[in-house]
Amino acid sequence: MREQNRQGLRSSARHQGARRRRALHAAAGVAVGVMTLAALAPPAASASSRPDAVQQSMNALVRDDGMPAALASVKDRDGRTRTYTAGLGNLATVAPVPVDGQVRIGSNTKTFVAVVVLQLVAEGRMDLDADVDTYLPGLVRGEGIDGRHIRVRHLLQQTSGLPNYSNYLGDDVRYYTPRELLGTALKHPAEFAPGKSWKYSNTNYVLAGLIVQKVTGRPLAEQIDRRIIKPIGLRHTYFPAPGDAGIREPHPHGYYRESADAPLRDITEIDPSWGWAAGQMISTNSDLNRFFTALLAGRLLPSAQLAQMRSTVPAEATFGPGSRYGLGLVSRPLPCGGLSWGHGGSFPGYETRGGATDDGRAASVAVTLQLTDEAGRRNLERVVDTALCR
Repeated sequence: MREQNRQGLRSSARHQGARRRRALHAAAGVAVGVMTLAALAPPAASASSRPDAVQQSMNALVRDDGMPAALASVKDRDGRTRTYTAGLGNLATVAPVPVDGQVRIGSNTKTFVAVVVLQLVAEGRMDLDADVDTYLPGLVRGEGIDGRHIRVRHLLQQTSGLPNYSNYLGDDVRYYTPRELLGTALKHPAEFAPGKSWKYSNTNYVLAGLIVQKVTGRPLAEQIDRRIIKPIGLRHTYFPAPGDAGIREPHPHGYYRESADAPLRDITEIDPSWGWAAGQMISTNSDLNRFFTALLAGRLLPSAQLAQMRSTVPAEATFGPGSRYGLGLVSRPLPCGGLSWGHGGSFPGYETRGGATDDGRAASVAVTLQLTDEAGRRNLERVVDTALCR
């Protein structure tokens, strides 16, 4: 979910709500023994085998930022792909990082949901400027909240003013239905009137997912699979089924730390339902590159809907200097000029950042610890920038 407070799904200082630390602590299982940074970092390269700039940046995430593992996939404008790893995939067994392993992609899920909505708009089955009550009459009501005044566009653009449910979930690690998540949000007052400001809220995408299900009469996961995953060949991407707490294919383990001096805890297996349409999906870095590249190339949306998706408003408070938010799509300025388009995500145990450019470049980077500080997130984004600006 860059997903969550600002992006992790729950509130990773980049995009989500409160962190439910006690819940994660309870779900984490046995603590992993403390390992020195030297044990996690790759050995120094000799002058004749010095790693390239991306590998050096990956190594620094492990050595300097304390990430258990980092993995990346980078595609250049000619279509050549290179994968990278650093650190350890399993601290308990000292197993290596699986190349292009699956990770929880958090709020990158939002872009998938937005694409499905915009496909339905292109088919004439939905209208971006229709109000929520058109599809879910009477469901969205609360203090300062009225579904008759919230448009579908407001949901996708994070301008609805709906409170972020993930700030209020409490300590229970369990299965949540989408309507439970929405109901949690509606117990709290609106942040602002629809369309009057911008603030990241996972509630927007849970509601968008519910609308997709109402319009199509089919589960959201099925729609994402049929409309996106299968058509563009995302072989390692899926929306976990209810009760599916594991990760299906080779993957690095994800970790959680209660505090700066606490041991790392393995939190790889966790019920992801509290993320649902805002951040439940699993994928690989290479599949994410394929997805965002296909999206920008017009393979998933007609030109009119893609233009709407790329129509942005300022989002610097959440995504950093110069960042803007479209309809489930984030633009960031690159240090070498131009823009990257993507989203990013955060979920307990994992953090992902990435982007694609209009000339075909793409990069996606994941680490196996959800980031809680701005410096760590900026360092992760710099790896993406290094990859895209080579």
